[in-house]
Amino acid sequence: MPNLKPAANPAASRIPVAEFTPEMKETHTILIPMMLPIHFELIEKVLQNEGYKTELLRTEGSRIAEEGLKSVHNDTCYPALLVIGQMMDALHSGRYDPHKIAFLITQTGGGCRASNYIYLLRKALVKSGYGYIPVVGINLSALRGGTGFRVTVPMLYDIAHCVVAGDMLMCLHNQCLPYELRQGDTQRVTDKWIGEMKKVLDGKHYQCAGKLKALYPAIVRDYGMIKRSKEKKIRVGIVGEIYVKYSPLGNNNLEKFLISEGAEPVVPGLMAFLLYCVYNGIEDQQLYGGSVKNSLGSEILYRYLVGKQKQVIRAIQKEGSFAAPSPFSETLKLADGYISRGVKMGEGWLLTAEMVELIHEGVENIVCTQPFGCLPNHIVGKGMIRAIKEKNPDANIVAVDYDPGASEVNQQNRIKLMLDTAAAKMRG
Repeated sequence: MPNLKPAANPAASRIPVAEFTPEMKETHTILIPMMLPIHFELIEKVLQNEGYKTELLRTEGSRIAEEGLKSVHNDTCYPALLVIGQMMDALHSGRYDPHKIAFLITQTGGGCRASNYIYLLRKALVKSGYGYIPVVGINLSALRGGTGFRVTVPMLYDIAHCVVAGDMLMCLHNQCLPYELRQGDTQRVTDKWIGEMKKVLDGKHYQCAGKLKALYPAIVRDYGMIKRSKEKKIRVGIVGEIYVKYSPLGNNNLEKFLISEGAEPVVPGLMAFLLYCVYNGIEDQQLYGGSVKNSLGSEILYRYLVGKQKQVIRAIQKEGSFAAPSPFSETLKLADGYISRGVKMGEGWLLTAEMVELIHEGVENIVCTQPFGCLPNHIVGKGMIRAIKEKNPDANIVAVDYDPGASEVNQQNRIKLMLDTAAAKMRG
């Protein structure tokens, strides 16, 4: 039986903590809730290379939200409700031995409800009689995950490169799928390169970056060879809270719906969010004081990641038939005149900047995904739409709320109205 000990956090003192012990690396399967299908497949491979047994949870359906409502308070933010609901659904499915599994959560550790995911999940497990199941975390703060699960520097190095590579595949996939003349071609190319990238990740850590970079030209060429329609489609940007923005479970398969309506989804990459988190470490020292050492460390990491992002951008630009994402340095500047870079709860200034960035790229139609209970993102998302439209009168932005009680039909109808407006403008 796993070792149970009181939580280090005094606020969680009534909830016992089941540690993921070193021995569990051989005996336990770590279940991971899905957010980005391409990126998480690559990141899962990094964990497997470290000797962990893992499985991505791909379950969908209304029962996930129902499990979440049973497990956490109904005032909990919608992403937390879905993540915990997906885990509890897996636990109750009968597919797993509860004595041989652990749960993994990724989180930023910022000042929002998401920082309570681990505590909320542990509380739900104890309530259901499964307090012995360990919960581990990959965090950008000091939240602990257990003595047997260690996020090493080489792991973070590989995960960062998975984010860059995953962004590239997602960008090219979304530019091909709505236009492919033979159904399935785009997914076949995506699956092929996910497999090739996994082979690279099997190698030594310090070789990973160079070998992934070497694949970029061939990847872009492969997508470029997909036979595509030249029909002009409405391009629709997707922004919002990070989970609902990316997760098909969280946004009711928004990208799939947009494609079914004849549109092309345009989704900013995950690297922008990672760079936003790192850049905040630099900005904090300038705005609020604090450790110069930490700020310097953030600046070194920032420069490194920006360089890796530029490698992808250059590879896409060189091929010439696809739109490359904007470098983060440009995204950063676009926040000026709209919002202070000191606003950094949730997606903070980045959410506003991404809407402006999309508009500058010619993507004037935007869906801003707003989950229930995420006050920071309502402020920097829905709350900034008026200011954005004042400076960009052609912007066609719709804020769509996602929560357990929201009707999917109503959500889709709001998006259809936005698409109708875009179609009317396209016809002139």
